[in-house]
Amino acid sequence: MSAQLFVVATPIGHLDDMTFRAIDTLKSVSVIAAEDTRTSAQLLKHFNISTPLTACHDHNESNKIDILVQRLLKGESMALISDAGTPLISDPGFKLVRAAQEHGIRVIPVPGACAAIAALSSVGLPSDRFSFEGFLSSKASQRLLQLEKLKDETQTLIFYEAPHRILESVKAMAEVFGADRPVGFAREITKTFETIRKMTLGELVQFIESDHNQQKGEIVLVVGGATQEKDMEQEKLDQLLKRLLQDLSVKAASQLAADLTGIKKKIAYQRALELTAD
Repeated sequence: MSAQLFVVATPIGHLDDMTFRAIDTLKSVSVIAAEDTRTSAQLLKHFNISTPLTACHDHNESNKIDILVQRLLKGESMALISDAGTPLISDPGFKLVRAAQEHGIRVIPVPGACAAIAALSSVGLPSDRFSFEGFLSSKASQRLLQLEKLKDETQTLIFYEAPHRILESVKAMAEVFGADRPVGFAREITKTFETIRKMTLGELVQFIESDHNQQKGEIVLVVGGATQEKDMEQEKLDQLLKRLLQDLSVKAASQLAADLTGIKKKIAYQRALELTAD
């Protein structure tokens, strides 16, 4: 069988979150490419995994890809892991996965823990549409520009943030998004001091300022999407359609509403059907 590259998720804190499949995979491959071999060595020791480790991180990934791909092409199956959670999610590994794909090497995910998804599942904000934005810029001016581009997005937004920047980042979000925007704060997920809270951005600023412990550990911010503008547009469309439907058929009313507002006729027609059904 040809060699394969396994992308293996590891625990983000609680070691019991390691899956049986992940353990079996790490034991069966020829080598494990790890973000930090010192951190990963502790994990492997805990599960009695003796597979050799090799470093693959942000600083050496580009230079090491050829070596790792050649090992794969020679028939050595390989696992890719990060320090914690699912590789490639704000962690190195993308370049290796892309190179493997380009050389016809099968890439197999071994799912498991992911801080972003764990936070989204537990803070009580809409999860039907979301975007993962990773880490904001460490520079204040660039951070504000990033947030300005996102302030009108209606889907839930997920951010990772470093503890030493969390207060400044939340203050910037409150400034750009508004202090009343809902936010989920998830810190140290699955660990001893796990903290999961839902509040407004303004309240979160106060919460972090009043408790310095909230500026420690791994942090995920889940920010509710913009709703006011979307709700206003929906309300205006509904008012227009309701008036038109008093004198016109669904088809004619939706066509006229589309002409007057610029909205797609299909959307206006579907909403007109919903209004007539109410």
